[in-house]
Amino acid sequence: MNAEVDIRAALLALLRGDGALMAQVNRIYDEAPVKATPPMVVVGQCTGDDWGTKDRPGRELRIGITAEDDKESATRLSNIMGNIDQIIAQLPASIAGWQLGSIRLIRSRLLRTNALRWNGVMDYRIRVLAGP
Repeated sequence: MNAEVDIRAALLALLRGDGALMAQVNRIYDEAPVKATPPMVVVGQCTGDDWGTKDRPGRELRIGITAEDDKESATRLSNIMGNIDQIIAQLPASIAGWQLGSIRLIRSRLLRTNALRWNGVMDYRIRVLAGP
């Protein structure tokens, strides 16, 4: 039972299982692809810290999600980011023996890359406790 692996896998499955999001992007990647065509979503690294109690182990996870688009404006990217946020809010209360404590979007940024692409980066904090 590894919270970083379990929660990240559930998050990827949830994003990939959403028909509306999949209609907006070419693909949802597990880590940065070598070669890809926008629009796309990349679920990046997951870091974890202790968030346990006296009697239950727990983890505070930080997961970065990047949406990338090559349009002139960030309008489509904004819609994709909004969909991602709504989907992540639907993460189940119980995942592979972990009980969900909270989900928070702690930071987001919109930036233009040197390749003239728009990137929307969303950093989430997800807190979980081991199931009873």
